Amino acid sequence: MDRTQSKKRSLIKRERISRVLVFISLDILMLMAAAILSCYAPRLAVPAGERDAFVFPLSYLAESGNKLVVEATFTIVQLVIFAAIYILIFALLRLYTNMWKLSGMDEGIHIVAAVGASTIACYLINRFILYELINSKLFPANNGFNILLMGVIMMFLVAISRFSLRWLRNGIHTGRFRLTKNGQKAILIVGAGFFGTYVKRQIETGEEGKTSYVAAFVDDDLSKIGLRVGGVKIVGTIDEIPKVVERYKVQEIIVAIPSVSEKRRSEILNLCIQTKCHIRSVARLQELTDTPTMRDVRETKISDILFRTEVELDKELVEKYLTHKTVLVTGGGGSIGSEIARQVARFYPRKIILFDVYENTTYELFVELKRIYPWLDVEIAIGSIRDKVRLDEVMESKKPDIVLHCAAHKHVPLMESSPAEAIKNNVGGTLNVLRSADEHGVERFVQLSTDKAVNPTNVMGASKRICELLVQDFAHGSEMKCMTVRFGNVLGSHGSVIPLFERQIAAGGPVMVTDPDITRYFMTIPEAAQLVLQAGAYGETGAIYVLDMGQPVRIMDLAEKVIRFHGYEPNKDMPIEIIGLRPGEKLNEELLMDEEADKMQKTEHGRIFKAHPSEIDHEAFRTELDKLLQMADRGDPHLEDQIRTIVPNFKHLHNEDGTHMM
Repeated sequence: MDRTQSKKRSLIKRERISRVLVFISLDILMLMAAAILSCYAPRLAVPAGERDAFVFPLSYLAESGNKLVVEATFTIVQLVIFAAIYILIFALLRLYTNMWKLSGMDEGIHIVAAVGASTIACYLINRFILYELINSKLFPANNGFNILLMGVIMMFLVAISRFSLRWLRNGIHTGRFRLTKNGQKAILIVGAGFFGTYVKRQIETGEEGKTSYVAAFVDDDLSKIGLRVGGVKIVGTIDEIPKVVERYKVQEIIVAIPSVSEKRRSEILNLCIQTKCHIRSVARLQELTDTPTMRDVRETKISDILFRTEVELDKELVEKYLTHKTVLVTGGGGSIGSEIARQVARFYPRKIILFDVYENTTYELFVELKRIYPWLDVEIAIGSIRDKVRLDEVMESKKPDIVLHCAAHKHVPLMESSPAEAIKNNVGGTLNVLRSADEHGVERFVQLSTDKAVNPTNVMGASKRICELLVQDFAHGSEMKCMTVRFGNVLGSHGSVIPLFERQIAAGGPVMVTDPDITRYFMTIPEAAQLVLQAGAYGETGAIYVLDMGQPVRIMDLAEKVIRFHGYEPNKDMPIEIIGLRPGEKLNEELLMDEEADKMQKTEHGRIFKAHPSEIDHEAFRTELDKLLQMADRGDPHLEDQIRTIVPNFKHLHNEDGTHMM
């Protein structure tokens, strides 16, 4: 093994020495050429009749009295000394150890500095040492202009020789200098700005350049059309993507405009999907770090093409309650909890505590946060919200200022078959978190709720409605600010419909839809997380904040979009099967109860509303709540009756056809 490594090192050393010798030889030849040109070029400006005869390569005939004599512009000895000076300074400035195939602006500055220093050194040594001290005939002093001109010519020659290596390498990688591009994947880059240029360069200089090449750019800036980026032409506007794909036989599209609006991003991606090309996109501007990498170019997700209005946070208000605070996120490893932690990290908290019973995703989030925010203090606390003792340990040792309560069982069909678990985890767990937070001086408690809590028809929704009442009850008798944020389905979260559709498509279908007319409210995970933080910033204790979910989405329409996103045609390449409503499932969800809708108020943020909660008898509520938890613990078969005692509008849907069972 050591012998093999030694041979490799020896071979590499020989290759490096050979490369340096080649460059030195090339530089000597270029210096000779520059010297000849510097001698000959000035005489071209003199009229032919008055021009001295040029004796190739370094001398000329001049009149001396009545005779013509040969005058030397440069002597061979001079050039040998000049060559030594150039080689020495080039070596000192590392022009022989640079990787010129990856050269850029820094290497160009090195060339200018090296040639400039060498030229000045040649002039000064020739004028004040060689001419004055040694031999004025051997080293003429009247050629200072020629030395400077030789330096200028040398600068261009050195730059051409070095940068041509990169030009040739890029040409080979991109296929511009190949007779055929068979087997290479053609890539179209959308956006000819900084990121488009960066992506092109990374493709050409990386491993991807061996199997792919950038065929063209498109950009909406009309002044760029027809120009080239590193030799690749900007061939049209973004709206011309389908034509460009067909013309250049494009197989992959990379959208490289991180600053584009969400609406325009959705339009661009939907246009790209029509081409059935593989699509990647640069992450959104707010998701990028200071130093771009190819990790920022990610696979396009279905949520990217479902346009949602961008969230405009009142950053000053959010900063006031998050900056320099210790924030505990229950369910921190889940879809919503993890995104809330990411959003909190942007506001410079003192510490983030990720509390979750599942360690794998929680640890992955921990690693991600430490990579993106190396200064951030992040800690993991493994535990269950059903364990009050563990919660007390964490609250006592970490001393959080804010608790964002995301942990819950959310899967409707599973909770239908395990109703006691829904109550023990969702209701009992929330009660534990509230009590522990209150006992340990937490300033603010934000509970995440769901539209399924409105006129609930399933156990999960009813359990979340009880949690809303529980938060309202605590707000009545605690100094801790307690509030609830209610919203609908979240695209891409664990157990949501889109990942399910994608798994069904990957398995070859069919894609299963419960009912052709079923609708749901949707928002993206980042959108929900940002609005939760904004609602929590208002801090009115006891309030239920309802997020504006936009218009409800037909699940059938969503299924068809997901199918097309993956390159299939609905009911042609990929069948859709109607399977009927599941137990406890509504045809249409609601965001408000009737009594809340009458008193709905709009907050300062246009997409967050405040619902005035209904009046409750706090003493009676606590009595019935204790009874409910006791029944859940012993698995009482009359548990649903007790749920209905606390939530009178709970109308359980049991049957496949969605009819009520009272």
